[in-house]
Amino acid sequence: MSGLPALVVTADPRHGVTVAARDLATAVEAATGTRLAVTAAALLGDHPPERAHLHFTDRLWAGSPEDAAALVERIAGRTALTVTLHDVPQDSDGPRNLPRRADCYARVAAAARGVVVNSRHEAAHLADAGIVPRALGVVPLPVTPVPTGPRPQPGDPDVAVLGFFYPGKGHAEVVGALATLGDRPRMTVLGGASAGHETDLLTFAEQAGARGVAVDVTGFVPEKDLVERCRAATVPVVAHRHFSASGSLASWIAAGRRPLVADGRYGREMAALRPGTVHLVAPDDLPAAIAGALADPASTWLTADAVTRPHLDDTAAAYLRWWTGDITW
Repeated sequence: MSGLPALVVTADPRHGVTVAARDLATAVEAATGTRLAVTAAALLGDHPPERAHLHFTDRLWAGSPEDAAALVERIAGRTALTVTLHDVPQDSDGPRNLPRRADCYARVAAAARGVVVNSRHEAAHLADAGIVPRALGVVPLPVTPVPTGPRPQPGDPDVAVLGFFYPGKGHAEVVGALATLGDRPRMTVLGGASAGHETDLLTFAEQAGARGVAVDVTGFVPEKDLVERCRAATVPVVAHRHFSASGSLASWIAAGRRPLVADGRYGREMAALRPGTVHLVAPDDLPAAIAGALADPASTWLTADAVTRPHLDDTAAAYLRWWTGDITW
């Protein structure tokens, strides 16, 4: 296919946005037989591509929202640009950061020929912020199921939250629920601290211990080990207070798990998109839901009729339709 954009893969291999960019580039290249992946540096070199697509979250592109927006504006002045927005600004950013991040995302959207978000929920956040891209696509994060063997034999029970730790990710809600149970399993932080939140994680573990909940922090889990660790957890939980797209949720499903997911607009959207892959739980019902899952671990695994699509090839096809049909280059 001619006229496709170069696909930018950012440098931080551990960042979920980099993983998403890399996986999409690989899938689009496979579908088209065309080499498209480039580094971010290529956009600022002497011969930038005529067209490019990048995945954006401000913290991945610069040290401040203002600098991140300025960098994307500079790139857009050199190449026709489309953007996937991740970590869309919302109230949980707080009164200090929300206006700065909202302005950043508005500038990025204005510089781009078109914008993709990963949920209708995120699209609603953009609309609430008054951000109206020239073209808007909604392409859900893909699930990439992996071949799996027999389920692991149960060991000491644990309740696991997957991904980088930061306040608001749902760890506190899980500890609060476990503290109400008579037989308290340990909590597993299946990941490490997000940059800048190392002290927060230490404090969290200490405070959980004071409430009688032991916390096991695995640190960063390499991709080759991730499925095995997801399958070894007794009860998977996705309990973000505010989330608009979740790679962690996709990873649980890819590993064959059916996690407990905080009820809300995004959770309901994903439950409708992939029937049979999540258990929606109202915040006040989390202790009872965890107790029920501990008593019936089979309920935390996907059944044969669960719908895991869209997969990565579906995502690549959706982007190809968008670039060739909706974008005025």
